[in-house]
Amino acid sequence: MPKPYPQEFRDDVVRVARERESGVTLAQIAKDFGIHEMTLQKWLRRADIDDGRRPGTTSTESVELRELRKRNRLLEQENEVLRRAAAYLSQANLPKRFYPLVTELAADGIPVAVSCRVLKLSRPPYYRWLTEAVTTADRISAERANALFNAHRDDPEFGYRFLADEAEAAGEPMSERTAWRICSANSWWSSFGKKRGRNGKKPGPPVHDDLVERDFTADSPNQLWLTDITEHWTDEGKLYLCAIKDACSGRIVGYSIDSRMQSRLAVAALNNAVARRGNNVDGCIVHSDRGSQFRSRKFVFALNRHGLVGSMGRVGAAGDNAAMESFFALLQRNVLDRQRWATRDQLRIAIVTWIERTYHRRRRQARLGRLTPIEYETIINPAASAA
Repeated sequence: MPKPYPQEFRDDVVRVARERESGVTLAQIAKDFGIHEMTLQKWLRRADIDDGRRPGTTSTESVELRELRKRNRLLEQENEVLRRAAAYLSQANLPKRFYPLVTELAADGIPVAVSCRVLKLSRPPYYRWLTEAVTTADRISAERANALFNAHRDDPEFGYRFLADEAEAAGEPMSERTAWRICSANSWWSSFGKKRGRNGKKPGPPVHDDLVERDFTADSPNQLWLTDITEHWTDEGKLYLCAIKDACSGRIVGYSIDSRMQSRLAVAALNNAVARRGNNVDGCIVHSDRGSQFRSRKFVFALNRHGLVGSMGRVGAAGDNAAMESFFALLQRNVLDRQRWATRDQLRIAIVTWIERTYHRRRRQARLGRLTPIEYETIINPAASAA
């Protein structure tokens, strides 16, 4: 298929054809430019329609119509994916695996890219699943789990070390660490083991190392930020505050308040801090506890997008984020516990007013030489404070 002529070349040929002298034919102009006469006539007809000289659909309208048809076809495909997914999930007593559904949709003409985008799946794992539905690693892991389960069922008092020995005797050797991981994931505990957590919930794994190690000092602003989330009851329900504190001056550089404690709360506070501090935050360490909001993909993506470095303390160790806990204790005494709050808006106004007016500009800190955070930043870095 020949490549289309550039639009600029077409416009030039049409312009020459329209302004040709008397006696010069279209065939001669077409020959001069190396195109067919019928092609030149089509270009002239299209130019007349675009310029409004004759009725018809203009090029812009044709492009818009083509894009609308494409968009309409894409919406129909997405609706079909959602309809089939809803019907698939409504079936009882069936394992909910989306990869076979994507294959069925592809057989009906719906692209894999559309199905994966609607179902929030990644395409590379799907194509790997097509090549090998059950990987060798999955098969080995399942065989090891079966061996450990059989041993645990026969001897419930055995811990993971004895279960690993029994599995090896059954022909499934593995390390003690692997046995512990499989038993922990499936809650196969020894009947004589120690009690588990109070609510049965296990803390999530850290996504960052502890880069602070309880040293909450910084030589300059935007070197170390501390963050955490606190909550308080109102008559309308709970209100959550995520604050970010600069370890150098103690200033709250960013915060976000919402009625729900989700990852977007932490992300919004981080974005507000970056916006207020400007672009000079590359390499700043953001230290937090191991809450799910700070381990979420959205928060980690926001850290990477702004060039920040994540840091996390240990589970159940409040001292690993003591500087932030002390700020929340101060907020608790001065605002949250002072009265009963009727509405979330009332408590929100009180929190924001205390942070911006009292804590930043009136409350002097001994470690800052009896200066407020705003005064301290003005002295050590006037340009940053003004920003």
